[in-house]
Amino acid sequence: MLPNNPFFADISTYSPEKTMSFYKHVFGWTYYKSGNYYIAYLGNDEVSGLYKTPEKFKQMRMPHFWMTYIQVTNLDATVDKAKQLGGIIEMNYEISGFGKVALIRDPQGAGFTIYKGSKLKTTRTKNKENTLIWNELHVSDVKNTIPFYKGIFEWEIVQNQDGVYEILNHKEEHVADILEIQNQYKGKYEYWVCTFGVDSLKNTKNIILRNGGHLVSEENNRILFADNSNEAFFYIKEV
Repeated sequence: MLPNNPFFADISTYSPEKTMSFYKHVFGWTYYKSGNYYIAYLGNDEVSGLYKTPEKFKQMRMPHFWMTYIQVTNLDATVDKAKQLGGIIEMNYEISGFGKVALIRDPQGAGFTIYKGSKLKTTRTKNKENTLIWNELHVSDVKNTIPFYKGIFEWEIVQNQDGVYEILNHKEEHVADILEIQNQYKGKYEYWVCTFGVDSLKNTKNIILRNGGHLVSEENNRILFADNSNEAFFYIKEV
């Protein structure tokens, strides 16, 4: 697992049973409970996590959301850098036998989680259906976002010919994207969004809609949906 790379995702939900039923139907995941947390499996492989929204976030009226996880080599140092660069630390704790975890919001409010440890495995793949295959950040102002992420992860961020900002790690590998989208199109929140691979866009689209999901937008090779909460966004893309 390379440091400063997105590698895992989980979903925060007010209604775990309802949410698990949706993703079981859409991606064929089976969930197993571990304490207050649920791990989703595809066959014998872990693919994502799920937990009931903490009371703190309910009081803040936070929506259901998919959370991107980024591996780090020094969690405390990363938290300190985030604070210095205007980030907000929502949670920062250590779990015995598991590792250190911190939930951070960037200066524009997009939340992500950093992790230091060896228990949480990489579940992002390149082209396997019904798994996490990509992570990207949707913001209304990229220029104000770049210094923060460069500062805490030492990423190189370059704009390609299509206007997308590509995130490169220390090995110059393309590991994520940043898209600048105005609020009139993406809503008021700034957020990290996950893409899941599927065998067929058409078939998966129909399954999502039959199970209470909501189509947000269709692109050339992927579709953005909200799940049956109408709040947690995710893409599907053919692999």
